[in-house]
Amino acid sequence: METTEPLVLERPKPNPEWLALVREDSLDPSLPIIDPHHHLWDRPDRSYRLDDLLDDLACGHNIVATVFVECSSEYRKDGPVQMQPVGETEFVVGAAEEAARRSLGTRVCAGIVGHIDLAGERVDEVLEAHIAAGRGRFRGIRHITARHQALAWTGNKPPPPPGLMADPTFRAGFARLAKHRLSFDAWLYHHQLGELLDLAGEFPETPIVIDHVGGPLGVGPYKGRLDEVYGAWLTAMRQLSQRPNVHVKLGGLGMVSGGFTFHQRPAPPSSTDLARTWAPWIDACIQMFGADRCMFESNFPVDKAMYSSGVMWNAFKRLTMGASSDERRALFHNTAARFYRLSP
Repeated sequence: METTEPLVLERPKPNPEWLALVREDSLDPSLPIIDPHHHLWDRPDRSYRLDDLLDDLACGHNIVATVFVECSSEYRKDGPVQMQPVGETEFVVGAAEEAARRSLGTRVCAGIVGHIDLAGERVDEVLEAHIAAGRGRFRGIRHITARHQALAWTGNKPPPPPGLMADPTFRAGFARLAKHRLSFDAWLYHHQLGELLDLAGEFPETPIVIDHVGGPLGVGPYKGRLDEVYGAWLTAMRQLSQRPNVHVKLGGLGMVSGGFTFHQRPAPPSSTDLARTWAPWIDACIQMFGADRCMFESNFPVDKAMYSSGVMWNAFKRLTMGASSDERRALFHNTAARFYRLSP
């Protein structure tokens, strides 16, 4: 049988000189913000360390706390394979404690979402190790399920097996999250949302948040089919909104997998450009799930290749100009604080 090689996607690198071409004054600079989704990593080809994060936090917006989300960074290099991701939690706690020593006014990595192979062995033991390593910051797990046979990413680990969320072994591990009061970050593509619907229904006691508005694809077999993708995505997200344990992160729309090409422009997009592009996706999420189950996210540094932090937060604020003050507080702060159990 003839096989087709997958389209290999490469994450563009942020270009500071290009990003500096567009600068904006901060809209509503006093509005408190929790960024519930960013990464830290130290890699040979590109790094995003504490000082890089702090530069992006100093963008004129009132970012009072952040949540780190796993990215296969700084794993332990020895010991049981299932326990190696705990090294990432240890690494992030070090960054959080260094930020606290500097008294910066932002609670950096106030929450940590780590990784465990939920289909692996010793799930309870590894979760307990993460919690202990987190020193009061560990809040949840992300086991990435995003896959499409026609797509691949450079530098990524092997893709997860198909149908992982329905696998009995995966579900047995997933069932342990509620015991430890841990949430689940779901990173998947839009065509997989039905699998998440079934998982969320089986485990209504486990808080779930969909990363990056549900991963709409706009490349490979979906290139040029935006209306079709949007319709399928909308139907699936409407069904998921009926699961009260499911929340949504509003962001991640700077990834090339969505078909976005802002990074190829002569100058970066303005916040008005971004708000206009994102409105159909973000407005629909807020209408379906409500402000109390939605939270704006940066997804930095991944999305930093497309726009700067200050412009991004301005775009989110433009998208909520018509919302009430209570809704805006929920979208920018309160939903994330409640979901990740971040006390003042």
